[in-house]
Amino acid sequence: MHDEKYKLRYLPLFYEDIDEKVTYIVDELKNPQAANDLLDKVEAAILKRLPVAESFEPYRSARERKYLYYRIYVDNYVIYYVVIDDNPDDLIMEVRRFLYAGQDREKIV
Repeated sequence: MHDEKYKLRYLPLFYEDIDEKVTYIVDELKNPQAANDLLDKVEAAILKRLPVAESFEPYRSARERKYLYYRIYVDNYVIYYVVIDDNPDDLIMEVRRFLYAGQDREKIV
């Protein structure tokens, strides 16, 4: 058994975002397989990033933030997360948003 550096946590807003996109793919595009594939890709991308959460360039936001944001690209979507390091013995990778890449992210993230 190996010791993970980061604990993983999801905000409810992330779940709302991904539910909205998956529902659209299933109901409007009538493609449940594509929705399922997207969920698998999102999960795999997050778990792949988990051991090295801070090893990537932070997202430069126009707003001042307590924690740096990082991005993971999955198809036409962007996953946003932060690393909460208030307690060095308990680092948390907190997944916050799942947005379509074409959205105006400066107003959302």
